[in-house]
Amino acid sequence: MVFPVSIPIWVRYSDLDTFAHVNNAVYLSYLEEARAAYYRALQSLEPGLPEFKTLVARSEVDYLRPILLGQRVEAHIRVTAVGNKSFRTAYAIHADGALAAKAQTVQVWMHKEESAQVPEVVRRAIRKLEVDPVEGL
Repeated sequence: MVFPVSIPIWVRYSDLDTFAHVNNAVYLSYLEEARAAYYRALQSLEPGLPEFKTLVARSEVDYLRPILLGQRVEAHIRVTAVGNKSFRTAYAIHADGALAAKAQTVQVWMHKEESAQVPEVVRRAIRKLEVDPVEGL
């Protein structure tokens, strides 16, 4: 699986729990940072892309190894499927080059506080960015 967008994550002392590793809830913030980077990448490919207004409908994280303060961390993201009003993303988080977590989320496209169709311009941008096939595109 090819992840077209990757970003560095800076582990802060406040990310740690009492066991001195990144708290499980903080991983969701790392996924959020990766999503923001993905959206910026789409905007660079498709001028005039509408503002991204999505809600996370589902999150699933597999914690494979702890992340510690001082480790070099990267979050990788790709879209795996696009439906009528939502899309699914996959993530990999590496710490010092080793896979630390895998995750998936489902985002619902929103317009004026209601779910809405994923715009064609967004679908087009995703097609341009992704290397691997995306279900529904």
